[in-house]
Amino acid sequence: MNILVLGGCGYIGSVLTQALLQEGHRVTVYDIMWFGNVLAEHKNLKVVQGDIRDIAKVPMQDVDVIFHLANVANDPCGELDSKLAWEVNALASMLLIESAIKHKIRQFIYASSGSVYGVKEEPQVTEDLELVPISDYNKTKMISERVFLSYQRAIILQCVRPATVCGYSPRMRLDVSVNMMTSQALTKKRMTVFGGDQTRPNIHMKDMIGVYLHFLKLGSKAQGIFNAGFENISILDIANMVARHVPAEIVVTESNDPRSYRLNSDKLLATGFKPQYGVEDAIKELVAAYRGGHFKDEDNCYNIRTMKKIYGGKTDTKGL
Repeated sequence: MNILVLGGCGYIGSVLTQALLQEGHRVTVYDIMWFGNVLAEHKNLKVVQGDIRDIAKVPMQDVDVIFHLANVANDPCGELDSKLAWEVNALASMLLIESAIKHKIRQFIYASSGSVYGVKEEPQVTEDLELVPISDYNKTKMISERVFLSYQRAIILQCVRPATVCGYSPRMRLDVSVNMMTSQALTKKRMTVFGGDQTRPNIHMKDMIGVYLHFLKLGSKAQGIFNAGFENISILDIANMVARHVPAEIVVTESNDPRSYRLNSDKLLATGFKPQYGVEDAIKELVAAYRGGHFKDEDNCYNIRTMKKIYGGKTDTKGL
């Protein structure tokens, strides 16, 4: 198939692109490249630098399936420039889905976020619960879902709400919990835990890619919104798990992020998907990658640090 990956140079997108190429697909990546391009050349890969807000430049001709992973990612980046977050994450969503339908693209798979639920007291967070997003980033994801669902009769659509993804990627991120604490243990022999009691869902990178490939193969057999997260663990428990593999001091401090929820992915499991990896697998993988020289604790591994360097206080990053 001809597949367009929006955000294909990112933390998850770069791994997804590699997996699609391994399965024999022809892949076009469209990415603004705020964090560079780590993709190796391949005969079936075309990489285009561009902004998804420039909808006329998004290469949709002869595309069968779109994976939409391009966004201003995480809460701090959304707060850095709210206007940018809404333009990229929400307004561009409408332009993309309308253009996809116009180009008769068969399937659209969207990377939403499990954070759209906000703070939940329910023991299991399922897809039918009310969404109460608490940040601009969460809100833009919720609105994008609503936009996409309004077009679901015209295109095969899956909106995936992932837990926090963990594990190695050639475009490494160290601003997500498991990765961050593993890196701190390796580089500083000291982990800082904010709060600690909050329970958060997690998903290994390889399972995240597996979910996307699963929906690609299912096509119209499973449409709608799906949670994707298989280990609900407290932040402190993650730190203790890291310490079993990399001895390090654990320092607990106050947190201003009260979110605590257990993501339920029974709906996804009912489609036949079977997770194969866990948080401990990610920790061991990260330790091996670091010791093998495959990543360093650098500013480019932190979304907010990189975004601040790119445009500072500017409110318009179009074309960067």
